[in-house]
Amino acid sequence: MSHKRKADLPVGDEADLMEVTPLGAGSEVGRSCHVLKYKGKTVLLDCGIHPGQSGISGLPFFDEVDPATIDVVLITHFHLDHAAGLPYFTERTSFKGRIFMTHPTKAIFKWLLSDYVKVSNVGSNEMLYDETQLAACYDKIEAVDYHQEMNVDGIKFTGYNAGHVLGAAMFLIEIAGIKILYTGDYSREEDRHLMAAEKPSNVQTDVLICESTYGVQSHEPRIDRERRFTSTVHDIVQRGGRCLLPVFALGQAQELLLMLDEYWAAHPELESIPVYYASSLAKKCMTVYQTYINMMNSKIRKQFAVSNPFVFKHISHLKNMDMFDDTGPCVMMASPGMLQNGLSRELFERWCTDKKNGLLITGYCVENTLAKDVMNEPEEIQTMNGQKLKLRMSVDYISFSAHVDYTQNSAFIDEVKAPYVILVHGETNAMGRLKSALLSKYHEKDEVIHIYTPRNTETVKLYFRGEKLARTIGQMAASFPEKDNLVSGVLVVKDFQYTIMDTSDLEEYAGLQTTSVVQRQIVPYHASFGLLKYHLRQMFGKLQELERDVNKLETVRIFDTVDVKEHNVNHVMLEWTGNSVNDMVADSVLAVILNIESSPASVKLTKSDHTHSHTHGQPHSHASSSKDKGGDEGLALVDRHPADEFQDLVMFFESQFGGENVSQNEKTRTIEITMDGVHATIDCVHFTVQCEADALRHRAQNVLERAVRTCME
Repeated sequence: MSHKRKADLPVGDEADLMEVTPLGAGSEVGRSCHVLKYKGKTVLLDCGIHPGQSGISGLPFFDEVDPATIDVVLITHFHLDHAAGLPYFTERTSFKGRIFMTHPTKAIFKWLLSDYVKVSNVGSNEMLYDETQLAACYDKIEAVDYHQEMNVDGIKFTGYNAGHVLGAAMFLIEIAGIKILYTGDYSREEDRHLMAAEKPSNVQTDVLICESTYGVQSHEPRIDRERRFTSTVHDIVQRGGRCLLPVFALGQAQELLLMLDEYWAAHPELESIPVYYASSLAKKCMTVYQTYINMMNSKIRKQFAVSNPFVFKHISHLKNMDMFDDTGPCVMMASPGMLQNGLSRELFERWCTDKKNGLLITGYCVENTLAKDVMNEPEEIQTMNGQKLKLRMSVDYISFSAHVDYTQNSAFIDEVKAPYVILVHGETNAMGRLKSALLSKYHEKDEVIHIYTPRNTETVKLYFRGEKLARTIGQMAASFPEKDNLVSGVLVVKDFQYTIMDTSDLEEYAGLQTTSVVQRQIVPYHASFGLLKYHLRQMFGKLQELERDVNKLETVRIFDTVDVKEHNVNHVMLEWTGNSVNDMVADSVLAVILNIESSPASVKLTKSDHTHSHTHGQPHSHASSSKDKGGDEGLALVDRHPADEFQDLVMFFESQFGGENVSQNEKTRTIEITMDGVHATIDCVHFTVQCEADALRHRAQNVLERAVRTCME
């Protein structure tokens, strides 16, 4: 059972860490509730109460999670130990997420929980919620069908038939490519009205969160159980006793009703003995069963085509005990199934002292419930008001609980082939024995499987370092990419899926619109625009000169990306469409401008004509000199000493040939250039170049001429 993704590697990214924490049903049966966290998403799986406890103590450990962080709640079926904590969670905590369950589960949920509120044996101050809060919770529930794939902000999930009860679902959840299958309660055995649980087909499951209710126990063959059940009921009523069948109001009860109605029809001698189903919900919920007949097995659908199998000929419904004549033998089905309270508890206390009567327990019983205690046949029991009563009635246990046994559970785990299995919904000893049996089985087959049995609030951590794959779409997918070819497009990440597409396809395939950002930057600049163009040509080559604007200001374009404009006498403006490439070109242009601005060799612009005299005794006037020489208006030299002019020339040559290749002699006002062993001497008094190598001499002569024009005119 090897797998390509490893969960036991050192954690490199906390987002790749999956956490599964039972808040209930961890090493226990009851209050199923599990928190699944992965990639910043949080899912709550079921939200039940503990049937052996009352009030707030029966809730899951909600204090271990921040309800506001829960994105989705998935309810597998309507039983109280999987769903009855939901109204408390939605109405009395900060939960703001979404809730999903199947259509039949939602239809029965409200009635079942309304009945639970009415029969709860706690004071008003201990009530978990009232009818108003239950109604508010019900309005928030969204119903889904089997095989309907849902996607809630990157959390994908699909419900599959789980057997167990009408509408029960196991959920396949996918987050960032990792698939988790949560079975809830499930049955792999087809009974009289329900289909067996299905396995998601063509799916590689990474993590299986699986019930372990019966541990390593194996169920008796169904035909033998049915024979024992009907014969036990027959024996009790034949000796003149009352047969009490405590059941869950829905689910298991419908299966037993079908069996009893069929048995009574086959035994005319029993027609005088009444069979009662005492439940205020019975008739309401039977309409749900009839509505969703197509979600049941083929046998019941064929029968329904002839007559409604849920219209029983030999069974009477009791709305309340006022209609019950407690004389003589009878069969009474009453809820709840574990004798915690309600009608089944009331009748048990009334009948337990008569040895002719019999108690027949047909479902799984949780620790700390009266039904579990009675299975050990104590001499006396304690009533709800604290009295002691002798237990003389017969007690039998024949399980029709729609849970998988070891054979069915291990076979299902084999089929799913998940490398990581988390066992929940089982008592500590049962889970431990199941884990040992599974590990031994896979060790013999030389297969690797990781099995976890967490307790409540104990977190299972799994690290998945999955591969990140991106698919191309639209124009990008028009041709198959060749090896080593670069693919250029926009990477779109949505719901943990990566897609590369052309910008023109963004709106169609991703619902995104593209926007161009035009950036403008105004930079201080005091030299001539002609000097700037000269330096830009030196850096970038050919410039594209654009038409002057209405103010006769120049604009040049570099690499068809960045426009450099005269803005005013002391500023230039850069304008370009923002992207990574254009931004780099704009940065380079800005560097050129700042370099000119900071260089003392640059000719500065002044606002007015002026005169000055050199300190070496050669007074002269530069008034309107730029006009006289045909230069830019307002061009004038900053007053400098001859030594400063010489240093300007040195700096100019250093910028062209590199400082390490240039030396100077201030006394003779000469500059020495050495390039690859060739020497050139520049006379800055007579402006001549001496060099034996023609190439270096011509280059130095050109630089000298430009330098003189720039620095000394």
